[in-house]
Amino acid sequence: MNKHHYVAIMAGGIGSRFWPMSRTDHPKQFLDILNTGKTLIQQTFDRYNKLVPAENIFVVTSKEYVSAVKNQLPLIPVENILGEPSRKNTAPCIAYIALKLLKKDPDALMVAAPADHLVLETDKFIKTSTVALDFVDHFNALVTIGITPVYPNTGYGYIQHDTVAAAPGIYKVKTFTEKPNLDLAKTFLASGDFLWNAGIFVWKVKNIVAALEKYLPEVYEVFAGEKDKLNTEQEQEAIDVIYPQCTSISIDFAVMEKADNVYVMPASFGWSDLGTWNSAWENMNRDYLDNAVAGKNVMVIDATKCMVHAPDNKLVLLQGLDDFIVVDTKDVLLICKKEKEQEIKEFVSEVKRHKGDKYL
Repeated sequence: MNKHHYVAIMAGGIGSRFWPMSRTDHPKQFLDILNTGKTLIQQTFDRYNKLVPAENIFVVTSKEYVSAVKNQLPLIPVENILGEPSRKNTAPCIAYIALKLLKKDPDALMVAAPADHLVLETDKFIKTSTVALDFVDHFNALVTIGITPVYPNTGYGYIQHDTVAAAPGIYKVKTFTEKPNLDLAKTFLASGDFLWNAGIFVWKVKNIVAALEKYLPEVYEVFAGEKDKLNTEQEQEAIDVIYPQCTSISIDFAVMEKADNVYVMPASFGWSDLGTWNSAWENMNRDYLDNAVAGKNVMVIDATKCMVHAPDNKLVLLQGLDDFIVVDTKDVLLICKKEKEQEIKEFVSEVKRHKGDKYL
């Protein structure tokens, strides 16, 4: 393991599409959505711990989730768990950890990745990460990992790349496209030079800091003004001053779509961003009628292709449903057609409007 290699796990989201299991006070990264025995953030840590030692893994999360991270990832040093005072998307999050690491280790290289993604083939994943780290160590490049698409998914962003490799297995990025409609997604798939955007980034820390200074100066400057307090007892005080001044913006919009040194590494390692209940269904063991069931006391009769999640101590009997999401918690029961899963965020807004925050 290289002592200059670091990983930043981004774990501040609330995962509203996994409501009602994912709640504001305990979101999906801290849940065992797939019924594997480990939460998503624990699986993410385990993967990256094969790449770098635990002391080189940082978690950037919402201040309210710091204790959950401590409980679930006891091997990470407490000082590596960074609490953001407010949610400002991924650009301020990356600015925070990048400037902190630059002060700690000017030669640092970093992988930045979400806490709640699924990776089925860990060895391939580690090999991809290692090749990307080696590339950014030798070139002034900002690398993103692209997933070779297997069907025209309309829920992912897409990355178009040059057809000629800049280095073995690495290509210059041409365009980024946010979630396309089905016809456009089919066109992307057929072209052969589009990849799913996995939201996993690899770069030399000094290079991403330089990019932030150039393309997002309003955020860079507020961090730079307080950088002497990073890695000191005054760090949290400085962060509490910085965050209210930050624009809420993703690193994709802020830097990756503007910079001219952005590259993508096509990869295939059994990846899913686990953004919806349907993606959980796709990645869970299913019975002979294609039902994915989490819960020791769930009985399914004449039902097919359902995603069922229920407490172990509750008997749930499901009859006659096809292609439904059924999620039972101690205070909420969700029954929803799988084809309507993208509307769960809207359902949550309706719940908030009519019932307040009690069930969120």
